[in-house]
Amino acid sequence: MLPPITVFDVETTGLDPRRGHRIVEIAGVRVENGRVLEESAFTSLVNPERAIPLEASRINTIYDADVRDAPSIMTVLPEFLTFAKGSILCAHNASFDKGFLDTEKEACWGYVELPEILCSMRLSQSLFPTAFRHNLDVIGQRFNIPFDGGRHRALPDVLQTAKILIKMLDHGKIQSMDELRRRASIATAALK
Repeated sequence: MLPPITVFDVETTGLDPRRGHRIVEIAGVRVENGRVLEESAFTSLVNPERAIPLEASRINTIYDADVRDAPSIMTVLPEFLTFAKGSILCAHNASFDKGFLDTEKEACWGYVELPEILCSMRLSQSLFPTAFRHNLDVIGQRFNIPFDGGRHRALPDVLQTAKILIKMLDHGKIQSMDELRRRASIATAALK
Protein backbone atom coordinates (compact mmCIF):
# COMPACT_ATOMS: atom_id res chain seq x y z
CA MET A 1 0.00 0.00 0.00
CA LEU A 2 1.23 3.46 -0.87
CA PRO A 3 1.48 6.20 1.76
CA PRO A 4 -0.13 9.60 1.22
CA ILE A 5 1.65 11.64 -1.45
CA THR A 6 1.79 15.43 -1.58
CA VAL A 7 2.17 16.58 -5.16
CA PHE A 8 3.77 20.03 -5.18
CA ASP A 9 5.10 22.68 -7.53
CA VAL A 10 7.02 25.92 -7.20
CA GLU A 11 7.10 28.96 -9.43
CA THR A 12 10.31 30.95 -9.31
CA THR A 13 12.14 34.12 -10.34
CA GLY A 14 14.45 32.08 -12.58
CA LEU A 15 15.91 28.66 -13.21
CA ASP A 16 18.89 28.43 -10.85
CA PRO A 17 18.64 28.83 -7.06
CA ARG A 18 22.46 28.93 -6.87
CA ARG A 19 22.31 32.23 -8.80
CA GLY A 20 19.93 33.81 -6.29
CA HIS A 21 16.66 32.88 -7.97
CA ARG A 22 13.85 32.43 -5.44
CA ILE A 23 10.44 30.83 -5.04
CA VAL A 24 7.46 33.13 -5.71
CA GLU A 25 4.67 30.56 -5.36
CA ILE A 26 4.26 27.08 -3.91
CA ALA A 27 1.25 24.78 -4.03
CA GLY A 28 0.51 21.24 -2.98
CA VAL A 29 -2.31 18.75 -3.03
CA ARG A 30 -2.48 15.43 -1.24
CA VAL A 31 -3.20 12.15 -2.98
CA GLU A 32 -4.59 9.51 -0.63
CA ASN A 33 -6.13 6.14 -1.46
CA GLY A 34 -6.10 6.93 -5.17
CA ARG A 35 -7.95 10.22 -4.73
CA VAL A 36 -6.86 13.84 -5.21
CA LEU A 37 -7.94 15.88 -2.17
CA GLU A 38 -8.54 19.08 -4.16
CA GLU A 39 -10.77 20.65 -1.53
CA SER A 40 -7.87 20.95 0.91
CA ALA A 41 -5.08 22.06 -1.43
CA PHE A 42 -2.29 24.31 -0.18
CA THR A 43 -1.32 27.39 -2.17
CA SER A 44 0.63 30.51 -1.31
CA LEU A 45 2.44 33.30 -3.05
CA VAL A 46 5.90 33.96 -1.59
CA ASN A 47 7.69 37.29 -1.37
CA PRO A 48 11.08 36.49 -2.92
CA GLU A 49 12.62 39.59 -1.31
CA ARG A 50 14.00 40.59 -4.69
CA ALA A 51 12.58 41.84 -8.00
CA ILE A 52 10.98 39.28 -10.29
CA PRO A 53 12.59 39.44 -13.74
CA LEU A 54 10.17 40.25 -16.56
CA GLU A 55 11.13 36.98 -18.34
CA ALA A 56 9.92 34.97 -15.32
CA SER A 57 6.74 37.03 -14.97
CA ARG A 58 5.90 36.45 -18.63
CA ILE A 59 5.95 32.70 -17.97
CA ASN A 60 4.27 32.43 -14.57
CA THR A 61 2.20 35.67 -14.67
CA ILE A 62 3.41 36.55 -11.16
CA TYR A 63 4.60 40.15 -10.84
CA ASP A 64 6.28 42.16 -8.08
CA ALA A 65 2.96 43.75 -7.08
CA ASP A 66 1.42 40.27 -6.62
CA VAL A 67 3.99 39.22 -4.01
CA ARG A 68 4.69 42.58 -2.33
CA ASP A 69 2.51 41.72 0.69
CA ALA A 70 3.01 37.93 0.55
CA PRO A 71 4.82 36.15 3.38
CA SER A 72 8.48 35.19 3.02
CA ILE A 73 9.74 31.65 2.53
CA MET A 74 10.54 31.56 6.28
CA THR A 75 6.79 31.52 6.89
CA VAL A 76 5.53 29.63 3.83
CA LEU A 77 7.92 26.68 3.71
CA PRO A 78 7.21 25.50 7.29
CA GLU A 79 3.46 25.93 6.62
CA PHE A 80 3.74 23.87 3.44
CA LEU A 81 5.72 21.13 5.20
CA THR A 82 3.10 21.03 7.98
CA PHE A 83 0.49 20.54 5.25
CA ALA A 84 2.59 17.72 3.73
CA LYS A 85 3.37 16.04 7.08
CA GLY A 86 2.98 12.27 7.04
CA SER A 87 3.38 12.07 3.26
CA ILE A 88 6.10 11.81 0.66
CA LEU A 89 6.53 14.63 -1.83
CA CYS A 90 6.23 14.31 -5.59
CA ALA A 91 6.85 16.90 -8.29
CA HIS A 92 7.08 16.88 -12.05
CA ASN A 93 10.77 17.31 -12.90
CA ALA A 94 11.42 17.04 -9.17
CA SER A 95 15.13 17.81 -9.34
CA PHE A 96 14.22 21.42 -10.28
CA ASP A 97 11.73 21.86 -7.40
CA LYS A 98 13.98 20.01 -4.92
CA GLY A 99 16.88 22.28 -5.83
CA PHE A 100 14.82 25.30 -4.84
CA LEU A 101 13.51 23.70 -1.63
CA ASP A 102 17.05 22.68 -0.63
CA THR A 103 18.27 26.25 -1.14
CA GLU A 104 15.25 27.98 0.38
CA LYS A 105 15.22 25.82 3.51
CA GLU A 106 18.48 27.57 4.49
CA ALA A 107 16.37 30.73 4.94
CA CYS A 108 14.59 28.81 7.69
CA TRP A 109 17.82 28.60 9.70
CA GLY A 110 18.14 24.87 9.13
CA TYR A 111 15.03 24.08 11.20
CA VAL A 112 13.28 22.55 8.22
CA GLU A 113 13.79 18.98 7.08
CA LEU A 114 12.42 17.88 3.72
CA PRO A 115 10.64 14.56 3.30
CA GLU A 116 11.51 12.17 0.50
CA ILE A 117 10.83 13.64 -2.95
CA LEU A 118 9.85 11.54 -5.96
CA CYS A 119 9.49 12.57 -9.60
CA SER A 120 6.39 12.07 -11.76
CA MET A 121 8.43 12.81 -14.91
CA ARG A 122 10.86 10.05 -13.97
CA LEU A 123 7.87 7.74 -13.38
CA SER A 124 6.56 8.55 -16.85
CA GLN A 125 9.98 7.84 -18.37
CA SER A 126 10.00 4.48 -16.58
CA LEU A 127 6.47 3.55 -17.70
CA PHE A 128 6.83 4.82 -21.28
CA PRO A 129 10.53 4.37 -22.13
CA THR A 130 10.05 4.81 -25.90
CA ALA A 131 8.10 8.07 -25.59
CA PHE A 132 10.03 11.14 -26.69
CA ARG A 133 8.37 13.69 -24.39
CA HIS A 134 7.24 13.55 -20.79
CA ASN A 135 5.92 17.04 -20.06
CA LEU A 136 2.54 17.52 -18.36
CA ASP A 137 0.74 18.40 -21.58
CA VAL A 138 1.91 15.26 -23.39
CA ILE A 139 1.25 12.92 -20.45
CA GLY A 140 -2.17 14.52 -19.94
CA GLN A 141 -3.02 13.82 -23.58
CA ARG A 142 -1.76 10.25 -23.23
CA PHE A 143 -4.24 9.68 -20.39
CA ASN A 144 -6.98 11.91 -21.84
CA ILE A 145 -6.76 14.38 -18.96
CA PRO A 146 -7.41 17.90 -20.26
CA PHE A 147 -5.52 20.70 -18.56
CA ASP A 148 -7.81 22.87 -16.45
CA GLY A 149 -6.28 26.21 -15.59
CA GLY A 150 -3.27 28.30 -16.41
CA ARG A 151 0.03 26.59 -17.11
CA HIS A 152 3.02 27.64 -15.07
CA ARG A 153 1.00 28.53 -12.02
CA ALA A 154 1.62 26.25 -9.06
CA LEU A 155 -1.92 25.12 -8.16
CA PRO A 156 -3.15 24.22 -11.68
CA ASP A 157 0.14 22.40 -12.29
CA VAL A 158 -0.13 20.32 -9.11
CA LEU A 159 -3.75 19.41 -9.78
CA GLN A 160 -2.81 18.22 -13.27
CA THR A 161 0.23 16.36 -11.96
CA ALA A 162 -1.83 14.66 -9.22
CA LYS A 163 -4.44 13.44 -11.72
CA ILE A 164 -1.69 12.16 -14.01
CA LEU A 165 0.12 10.51 -11.09
CA ILE A 166 -2.97 8.49 -10.17
CA LYS A 167 -3.33 7.33 -13.79
CA MET A 168 0.34 6.37 -13.99
CA LEU A 169 0.22 4.43 -10.70
CA ASP A 170 -2.80 2.53 -12.01
CA HIS A 171 -1.27 2.00 -15.46
CA GLY A 172 1.95 0.65 -13.95
CA LYS A 173 0.06 -1.36 -11.32
CA ILE A 174 2.29 0.26 -8.71
CA GLN A 175 1.14 -0.66 -5.23
CA SER A 176 4.33 -0.71 -3.16
CA MET A 177 6.60 2.05 -2.02
CA ASP A 178 9.65 0.07 -3.16
CA GLU A 179 8.27 -0.12 -6.71
CA LEU A 180 7.38 3.58 -6.73
CA ARG A 181 10.87 4.51 -5.48
CA ARG A 182 12.48 2.31 -8.12
CA ARG A 183 10.54 4.03 -10.89
CA ALA A 184 10.31 7.61 -9.62
CA SER A 185 13.34 8.32 -7.45
CA ILE A 186 15.46 11.25 -8.55
CA ALA A 187 18.39 9.67 -6.70
CA THR A 188 18.10 6.64 -8.98
CA ALA A 189 17.96 8.91 -12.02
CA ALA A 190 21.15 10.62 -10.93
CA LEU A 191 22.96 7.29 -10.72
CA LYS A 192 22.26 6.37 -14.35
